[in-house]
Amino acid sequence: MAAKRDVTHLTDISKGLAEADGSFKRKPSSFRGVIEKGGEFEPEADRYHLYVAYSCPWATRTLIVRKIKGLEEIIGTTVVAPIIGEHGWPFGNVVPFPGAEPDPFYNAEYIKDIYLRADPNYEGRFTVPVLWDRKTETIVNNESSEIIRILNTAFNHLLPPEKASIDIYPEVHRKEIDEINEWVYDTVNNGVYKAGFATTQQAYEAAVIPLFDSLDRLEKILTGKEYLVGDQLTEADVRLFVTIVRFDPVYVGHFKCNLRTIRYGYPAIHSWLRKLYWNNDAFSSTCRFDHIKNSYYHQKNVNPHQIVPLGPIPDILPL
Repeated sequence: MAAKRDVTHLTDISKGLAEADGSFKRKPSSFRGVIEKGGEFEPEADRYHLYVAYSCPWATRTLIVRKIKGLEEIIGTTVVAPIIGEHGWPFGNVVPFPGAEPDPFYNAEYIKDIYLRADPNYEGRFTVPVLWDRKTETIVNNESSEIIRILNTAFNHLLPPEKASIDIYPEVHRKEIDEINEWVYDTVNNGVYKAGFATTQQAYEAAVIPLFDSLDRLEKILTGKEYLVGDQLTEADVRLFVTIVRFDPVYVGHFKCNLRTIRYGYPAIHSWLRKLYWNNDAFSSTCRFDHIKNSYYHQKNVNPHQIVPLGPIPDILPL
């Protein structure tokens, strides 16, 4: 199933990313549904499906939480190929890549086809993750921060007690989690993109300096601690991890975020990163460095020759 309408002005990431002043401003997600009892989208097993990319930090958030909560048998996944062309994210049958898969439902060629099935007149960006409702054949939500909260609680009645009791957004810590999420999103999660997609020196410096100020701040928070908030794993750790694990392999070089590396410049963050990766399978099993590096370094608007660096070696250091 191929989209009939020409939407390359929305799928081609080399077009329309920068504002007139050279800065990058991320557009808000368009689908903001909620899975809840008594609502439009009821929580049911084998009804919902996640379209994701291993390379995308926003999508990987959802894969990590799906694994933490033990939802693998309740919510299926399809992994798209990491090489984004003018038509956006392709499925594995269109651009073969190890670990990439074909669309299991509609034989779609690109993620855009899934969006246009949900809304033929859609005019937003064709991003992942996509939380798809197989029953009504539409998109529930494409905002990762909201999807991970859906996964955290919506299916608890279908889970064994040990998984249902896991809460990555606990009431007692919500205020602190929200506060950290706000500045980490703006200056770190999205900050690397604002630096990398800037088209003027001024816009680049306006992003990269606050980015490293926030990394300095995170270093102080994590010194002597296992987690960002309290003494337990929360969504704040998940949201930060997906950026930090990509930092040295991609953002230092590709996005010019090179004031310091995580590996050698931030010992507390580096320790936190490695403990999450090596001690929790939800983080390591959803991290594919081959997808990550090939996706970013094939962005022609930033890396015209699409040469993929060999380092750092190893991708992540042992504990």
